Amino acid sequence: MPTETERQQVTQIIHDLIGWALTKNVDRLFSIVAQDDDFFIFHPDSRSTILGFEAFKKLGERVWLKDAFRATDYAVHDLRLNFSRLGDTAWFSCRLDDHAEWNGQPTGWDNCRWTGTLEKRDGVWVTVQMHFSFDKDD
Repeated sequence: MPTETERQQVTQIIHDLIGWALTKNVDRLFSIVAQDDDFFIFHPDSRSTILGFEAFKKLGERVWLKDAFRATDYAVHDLRLNFSRLGDTAWFSCRLDDHAEWNGQPTGWDNCRWTGTLEKRDGVWVTVQMHFSFDKDD
């Protein structure tokens, strides 16, 4: 079972996966995702699916690191966090509000379903996959 410290570390990583954008601390972001070909993200639209760290990095360069992009706030609601019996894998689910501006125009998500999986690799927690979606009945 994870220690309280590990639970807090993983919770902070979950927040930093979105919150990094408030300061554009890309070093923090890249330190908490798996830098390999197996890393992936499913977004609500299929064309934005990310397969591999290099594709993720290129998305960041095209979008989040541009001057036109400015994160404004985010909130994580109803976070559920679980750990494997061996303590080397964690998975989470929550609701996410994520807001930004593109060229001064507001954009973002409200009440997005967000799930993810983290692995402890060489003593360090990294995110290996995420999935964002919206309720169909909303």
